[in-house]
Amino acid sequence: MSLLSVEGLRTRYGRGAYAVDGVSLEVAAGETVGLVGESGCGKSSLGKTILRLVDPSAGSIRLGGVELARLGQRALVPHRRRMQMVFQDPLGSLNPRQSISTLLETPLAVHGERDAAKRRQRVLEIIGKVGLPVAALERYPHEFSGGQRQRIGIARALVLRPELIICDEPVSALDLSIQAQILNLLVDLKREFGLAYLFISHDLSVVRYFADRVLVMYLGRIVESADHAALWRAPQHPYTRALLASVPQAGARRERGQPVIRGELTRAPERGCRFRARCPLAAERCAAEDPALRSVATGHLAACHFA
Repeated sequence: MSLLSVEGLRTRYGRGAYAVDGVSLEVAAGETVGLVGESGCGKSSLGKTILRLVDPSAGSIRLGGVELARLGQRALVPHRRRMQMVFQDPLGSLNPRQSISTLLETPLAVHGERDAAKRRQRVLEIIGKVGLPVAALERYPHEFSGGQRQRIGIARALVLRPELIICDEPVSALDLSIQAQILNLLVDLKREFGLAYLFISHDLSVVRYFADRVLVMYLGRIVESADHAALWRAPQHPYTRALLASVPQAGARRERGQPVIRGELTRAPERGCRFRARCPLAAERCAAEDPALRSVATGHLAACHFA
């Protein structure tokens, strides 16, 4: 059984278009699933909805077989410690008025650990796991570099011993050398604690290094899903091919006829394929019929009439 199972999930802010529009996905225990797509395609909204930081408009969210989508806030509390989030902006996600010690002890207190000595012991253990000295506990977020702050954000996510961590662009605001350090840290923590990750990113080179399986999202929907090796070897959706072609490579030149993404993200059309306005393969059928996500190879799904 999957650790996380999402079916037909939809999220809408107010009366606008759906930011998440019928997404289904699964994450197994100990698996890293990458979620990629352009900014504005709904990746962060999906992550926040799974965590119930945003309420879903429809659909199912099951964690270890427990349905979370329709639970009230009080009923959600026992399940929140099982899944946590690492945010994109470590400074914006850490309370500037709290010391690192308080930031890490507070989740333990909220979730019922009343013994101050046990809370302190857990905090000391976690701060060492993320590569920061014990002296860091008495300092405040503004006293650290961006990479150190992200280590604190990871420590806060880990302190409750979750099974699943949703990483929302956790390295995009960091220098390249620091990105590598944080990614290596996440890999080491996954091995040590048996974590599962849903890793959200617009950087395909990062996802290629980090993920076991990759989901490609466009305007609120998953348009391709495959093992990371299969996706790079034989991408089936024209959007995925264009994304891969856009990844810079040292010394490489773009060949004539290589796919490019035209235009910008717009509101999804009421009918047909939502990528057709930017697709080099678009035909009459694409305007009339919305392609379903279907199997094109073993373990490989794509939502394209021409896959």
